[in-house]
Amino acid sequence: MNSKVQSLKDFLAGQGRLALVEVAGTKGSTPREKGAFMLVSASAISGTIGGGQLEYMAIDKARQLLFSPLEGEMAAKRPEGVVSEGTAKASSAAAATPPDGFVATLPSRGRDSRATLEVPLGPEIGQCCGGRVEVLIRLVDAALARELVTAAETEEANLPHVYLFGGGHVGQALASAAALLPVHVVVIETRAEALEGMPETVETRLAPMPEAVVREAPAGAAFAILTHDHALDFLIVAEALKRGDTAYVGMIGSKTKKATFKNWFLKSAEGTEAEFARLVSPIGGDAVKDKRPQVIAALAAAEMMKALVFHTTSRPGPAFRGKAMAE
Repeated sequence: MNSKVQSLKDFLAGQGRLALVEVAGTKGSTPREKGAFMLVSASAISGTIGGGQLEYMAIDKARQLLFSPLEGEMAAKRPEGVVSEGTAKASSAAAATPPDGFVATLPSRGRDSRATLEVPLGPEIGQCCGGRVEVLIRLVDAALARELVTAAETEEANLPHVYLFGGGHVGQALASAAALLPVHVVVIETRAEALEGMPETVETRLAPMPEAVVREAPAGAAFAILTHDHALDFLIVAEALKRGDTAYVGMIGSKTKKATFKNWFLKSAEGTEAEFARLVSPIGGDAVKDKRPQVIAALAAAEMMKALVFHTTSRPGPAFRGKAMAE
């Protein structure tokens, strides 16, 4: 399993000089919240502050800051393209002529290690959010790098857990969809071969008794049950419903399967109507009549994410989003 913290460490170690671009303040409607950040090197970026011209401007200023201490000959070689996950090209021209209301504080000396941008998100820069964003740009030194890693480790430790029981076609698709979200994904299977090919950021567990994993899960977890065996599904779902601290319990299947489970749960598993009422089945809902694994996975991932956010924001505990870096 390759964690997102490890990916951050690899980026910090492998890109040379880096600048941290962070949303330091917001007013009105903005693409990202305060604390959102990205790292910028000479030829690559990691993360995003919302995209669009705002991000292009910030990247351009970050690279000015990165190369300001260098001699003119070296600074002239500063690359203008931006290589990111989407291989986006930065528009340097957009940042070269600040529109009205745009305030840029750039380093006046090579020794300076920070810059600030205050950008109105209006038609002047081709964005119509209508708000205003303050962006703080800082060179990354050893202390700031450690702070970033520590914050990432804290955030990762507090991520909501999503447990997927079953690594079949839908399980594989749902694991891939959930791996893109700010959650810790665990796929549990009784068959070793079904765990092959899972995304590298997903934790996998081979368990002869998957229902036991439910009992060990942290509070506030989401459970999606979609194994190859209906009887096993019922055992896992029953364990999950009897916990009173789950954010989501979902089972793949039809109305008939749900009705069969209800009859068994109330009569044989000593379940209650209130517990059964918390079951989401089929996962992803039935409004979209498309049973392709990728479609079910997309709908179920959105359903679980909504439940996790609601559960987290409605109860006391660690915040479910990153915090701004300390000055």
